[in-house]
Amino acid sequence: MVSRSSVMSSDPHGGLGSVDNALRILELLGQQSAVRVMDVADRLGVARSTAHRLLTALMRRGFVVQDAAKVYHRGPAFAAAGFGSDGVPLIRSAVRPHLEALGDEVDETCHLAVLEGNGARFIDVVESRHVLRVGSRIGMLLPAPATAAGKTLLAELSSADIFALYPRGLPGMRADLARRTTLQRELAMVRRNGYATNFDESERGVTAVAVRLEDGDGLAVASVAVACPSARCPRSRVDVLIEALRRMAASSSAALMGLSRRDDAAP
Repeated sequence: MVSRSSVMSSDPHGGLGSVDNALRILELLGQQSAVRVMDVADRLGVARSTAHRLLTALMRRGFVVQDAAKVYHRGPAFAAAGFGSDGVPLIRSAVRPHLEALGDEVDETCHLAVLEGNGARFIDVVESRHVLRVGSRIGMLLPAPATAAGKTLLAELSSADIFALYPRGLPGMRADLARRTTLQRELAMVRRNGYATNFDESERGVTAVAVRLEDGDGLAVASVAVACPSARCPRSRVDVLIEALRRMAASSSAALMGLSRRDDAAP
């Protein structure tokens, strides 16, 4: 029979050792936003099995998420708790009035999203007042190539960055490498046009259009998308939504520029 005291004595720190290691992982994610099991094991000086166990515990609580390449990224609970420097709560606060104004103008569901790993994380929403509408996706992490919001943010990346995000091709797609090449051609078009579209790609019967939102340095920090039932959005209406999105992006630029200045002034 093994006594409780002998079990506790095998770990001189008791449960505090695991707590400290979990906090060190959060610190690591605050510094570099994405880690692998081997990175955590090396940083903490523990076995990979121990690092995997700690990451799994954090994933259950929403502090980390895992992508198709088994890389761990900051999860929704990470931002909600105010960790790291990704500024998601500040972006959401700065853009919210403009998102509401866009929702009033187009009366369709309007989403705010950021790139998280190789997915698009939806961080805010204004829902349409129509009975038939696209519902909220807030908190969801969807494959970025299958969403208009995600495409606008992927379009900011180089070919090397895209390859790094999808080293084995796009998950769930046939002829993955060919599909990745197709995606890169589509992203080049997004860069030229300044907007991205989604016709039934993330969900059948849904049409979405998105543009990027820039900070004071001209860098894309988020994306805003209008999503609506395809039955209410003929192709002729897409141009109308694009213009509304562009006006919204322009109107929110001052707020995001101010956000960038606050970040610069931070100690």
